[in-house]
Amino acid sequence: MSLNIFVNFTTNDLDRAKAFYEALGYTINPMFTDENAACVVLSDDIYFMVQTREFYATFTDKEIIDPRTQAGASVALSQDSREEVDAIIAKGLEAGGREPRPAQDYGFMYSRDLEDPDGNNLSYLYMAPAAVEKGPEAYLAEQGAAQA
Repeated sequence: MSLNIFVNFTTNDLDRAKAFYEALGYTINPMFTDENAACVVLSDDIYFMVQTREFYATFTDKEIIDPRTQAGASVALSQDSREEVDAIIAKGLEAGGREPRPAQDYGFMYSRDLEDPDGNNLSYLYMAPAAVEKGPEAYLAEQGAAQA
């Protein structure tokens, strides 16, 4: 059995959240979606469970933060190119998301953050395959040597 990842988010408006994630190109699994939560399918192994704050509260005794003003978690999702990072951010902005800070370009990795309409943070990134294989320092050293 493969490992599945379920990331749980809160929302103040479940219909708006479903529309936002569908605009990013993800699908909603109706078998695990009702008036309390929506199962957003990112891949065969990765899912977002977007839940109303009231329903989310049934799973914890801790205070539930407001993701618009407090950081709880940031989910990073890799893309196959810088262009794919830019494209999904554009879709998210068009669907009501917000880009909380400028793009970050580290030479070996390019990333952009996107907040959904509830303030939950998604980071989309592209990392050069050689940097993944060799590590950032070795990759950047090779790039510097190649430019010299």
